[in-house]
Amino acid sequence: MKTPAEIEQMRPAGAFVAAVLSSLRECARVGMTTRELDAHAAELIGRAGARSVYLGYHPSFGAMPYPGVLCISVNDAALHGLPSGSPLADGDVVSVDFAAELGGWVADSALTFQLGTPSDEATRLIAATERALAAGIAAARPGKRLGDVSAAIGAVGHAAGYGVNTDFGGHGVGRTMHEDPHVPNDGRRHTGLRLREGLVIAIEPWFMVGGDRYRVDPDGWTIRAANGGLTAHAEHTVAVTPGGPVILTARD
Repeated sequence: MKTPAEIEQMRPAGAFVAAVLSSLRECARVGMTTRELDAHAAELIGRAGARSVYLGYHPSFGAMPYPGVLCISVNDAALHGLPSGSPLADGDVVSVDFAAELGGWVADSALTFQLGTPSDEATRLIAATERALAAGIAAARPGKRLGDVSAAIGAVGHAAGYGVNTDFGGHGVGRTMHEDPHVPNDGRRHTGLRLREGLVIAIEPWFMVGGDRYRVDPDGWTIRAANGGLTAHAEHTVAVTPGGPVILTARD
């Protein structure tokens, strides 16, 4: 739980993360590599005096310490995609997940966009993921339950016909990247932790076309749709306040 003053102290970190994601979306081009995008983000981190919370991160499931400052997942890769030297192609669906520490506080956010020629399938998927994020955020109010947030996200995904998996989801955010509670992307309303003012959570739906099963690459990091279908991911860091949810990573 954070005090109102601490939530105010988190705003610079949120604004920085939002600005980096906006910059990445603006500069991404067909033919660039995800390693080049990672280098761009690393330069912005250095300029701001911030710190990557991804670089060197090594949870139990990772085959190695994380080698970049971004998770960049392309097409059927849903989460934790490693930066690589492979060039991005026309029509690629690119999910960028970015978290950083600034002033002792962490913010975490993600967006998905399509490069070059858009497809109807990708457009629908990305729009549904963003609607689910908005629905989850709208439910993050004092007196509500964590299950209300999860159910709001899941309802959008199921209605659109997408696979919804709860193995990876949102989480608390504060002095570190991953704090309690876990925020599943599906659930039952009126169940779970009661939301109180001062709770700060990352809400992050991720959907898959054609099913909810995934596989993990040999790198131990990259999570892909088991059927090879497109995926999308969206995320914001959100504070629960008396006046309603406040998006700390809102992008202009």
